[in-house]
Amino acid sequence: MTRVRRVGEVVGRWFPVVVLVAGAVGLATPGTFSGWSPAVPWLLSVIMLGMGMTLRPADFAVIGRRPWALLLGVVAQYTIMPLLGWGIAQLLGFSAVLAAGMVLVGAAPGGTASNVVVYLARGDTALSVAMTSVSTLLAPFLTPLLVLALVGESLPVSGGDLFTSIVRIVLVPVLAGLALRLLVPRLVERCLDVLPLVSVAGITVVVLVVVAGSAATVRQVGGLVVLAVVLHNAGGLLLGYGVGRVCGLSPASRRAVSIEVGMQNSGLAAALATVHFTPAAALPAAIFSVWHNVSGALLASWWSRRPVGTAEGATGEPAAPARR
Repeated sequence: MTRVRRVGEVVGRWFPVVVLVAGAVGLATPGTFSGWSPAVPWLLSVIMLGMGMTLRPADFAVIGRRPWALLLGVVAQYTIMPLLGWGIAQLLGFSAVLAAGMVLVGAAPGGTASNVVVYLARGDTALSVAMTSVSTLLAPFLTPLLVLALVGESLPVSGGDLFTSIVRIVLVPVLAGLALRLLVPRLVERCLDVLPLVSVAGITVVVLVVVAGSAATVRQVGGLVVLAVVLHNAGGLLLGYGVGRVCGLSPASRRAVSIEVGMQNSGLAAALATVHFTPAAALPAAIFSVWHNVSGALLASWWSRRPVGTAEGATGEPAAPARR
């Protein structure tokens, strides 16, 4: 498994490049992947199963120790990003379909790579893991409500269908993975080194299919969507940190909230957009999948050279993250 771990580290390091290549292939030969859309939700379900397998009951202990920080972070996650996505879409004059895609990215839970980024940034890793887990478990309820509230008037959206999809794609696999971790821990431990490879492969195929399905839209407004995604991600990172600072969180916790707010589960957004709207609606999510990993790595590199002190919740040497 040492060799698999090394391969996983290399692939993770080059993940943005891998995804960019996949997007270029999808754009160059869209007809080759025209029938792959039904596979997108299943791919994400496998990724979510892997996420569940990395969780442990101890990951939720922060709820009892620091409920205020967790509540603040989750509220920021589900208010800043959906509203920011909707506002940017209106500002840039996006079509209703692309606006729905921006809102879906904003209304998604935290990204599964965020915990590692927080760890590398010397942030509060325990808070990050708890925020990712809790926001994921709340997604079946909050994501449909936010999408209905922000784009329900411009596009036909079924809140019940969105709820069912998120339960099937996210909640059931995550809970199944957590159950496996509790019931057969030794077997799961043997699989953990493979999970990063599975996640990278799954997201890469999702981006490939989404870009292929929306190739015409990419050629028309691709640059504008890239600008929107960069603004969305940067706004989430800045506002997340600002909220933590205004509300008195420690520097390490501010870093965690910033990254959790700015990094989204764009794979889920892409899957929901593909199933309930059109491949073009999944375009912001596909681009977000690439960009937030790039920006997260850059931010982690910058923060890692700036220790946050030794106060409670702000240690310069945070605990190791849950393995994702």
